[in-house]
Amino acid sequence: MRKCLFILILAMFSSCGKDTIVHDYFEGNAFGTSYHIQIYSNERNDIKAGIDSVVASLNQSLSTYIPESDISKINQGDSTVVVDSNFREVFKLSERINKETNGYFDPTIGVLRNAYGFGDVKPLRIIDKKTLDSLMQYVGFQKVELRNDGTIRKKFPQIYFDFNAIAKGFGIDCIGRYLDSKGVKDYLIELGGEILAKGRNLEKDQLWTVGIESPESELEDRSFDAAVMLDNVGMASSGNYRKFRVDSLTGQKYVHTLNPLTGSAEMSNITSATVIAPTCGEADAYATSFMALGIEKSEELLKKLPEVEAYLTYTDSIHHHKIFITDGFKKMMPK
Repeated sequence: MRKCLFILILAMFSSCGKDTIVHDYFEGNAFGTSYHIQIYSNERNDIKAGIDSVVASLNQSLSTYIPESDISKINQGDSTVVVDSNFREVFKLSERINKETNGYFDPTIGVLRNAYGFGDVKPLRIIDKKTLDSLMQYVGFQKVELRNDGTIRKKFPQIYFDFNAIAKGFGIDCIGRYLDSKGVKDYLIELGGEILAKGRNLEKDQLWTVGIESPESELEDRSFDAAVMLDNVGMASSGNYRKFRVDSLTGQKYVHTLNPLTGSAEMSNITSATVIAPTCGEADAYATSFMALGIEKSEELLKKLPEVEAYLTYTDSIHHHKIFITDGFKKMMPK
């Protein structure tokens, strides 16, 4: 799922003045968006080819836009596909977060995303109660299973996996692991507005600092509500204020965050969610979940997630704009 809340990297892309430290900067395209990576190390790194290899491997496993990928074959009904380690890890992480959120995070909503026009096929023209009830029988993570032999069992062949709400964050984690394997200890990865930060910005001798964009921000003139300093964590954001579709005939507005329990494509009272977690994959999944959960259920869930911090904007019962910030998130904000 595309994230609509973009994050400004406040650190400058400039070379470090210390002779013993090399500042490298890489950019490119991955997962339908662009990435920007800053690295501080003791020697010049040539890692672009390695990053491209990581991205290619993930696409072959998890991209619904590649007809011959593992996930595409599984969605088409091939039950003989033996999934790779990337698919296994994303499946198991999704299974855990699905349980933690009581089903509000669910990668089996692919049939709904396609129907509403946020997937990779043409949307349905009419989505009435009868149509929605028919689609909902193919939604539910309890209806799928990762077998010991690496194949996937689906209760119904029509069940359609879509890991878009976690795969981008997981992909960033995989790029981070690649950098770790090369001995890089200080880096900042930004991909489509999501971030993984490790070590420090050595030029400024401080933790990596990023900004949180305001939900009222315009694409041409962005504004930022807050900044946060990241200490070996992942960060992801989600919002509906830009990502929506309006049916040209009916005028019906559909937002990209779907409720897996009801099948609806209507906004909750949360307008944006920025989440910090141990990994970017987790942050990605929780940010999507909070958008569907609404503010009350999100606050309750956060009490059970000591390693997850959040900055949530929402509207109250009289349509006033409000902000909820966890105590841990506040501690990461510059004084």
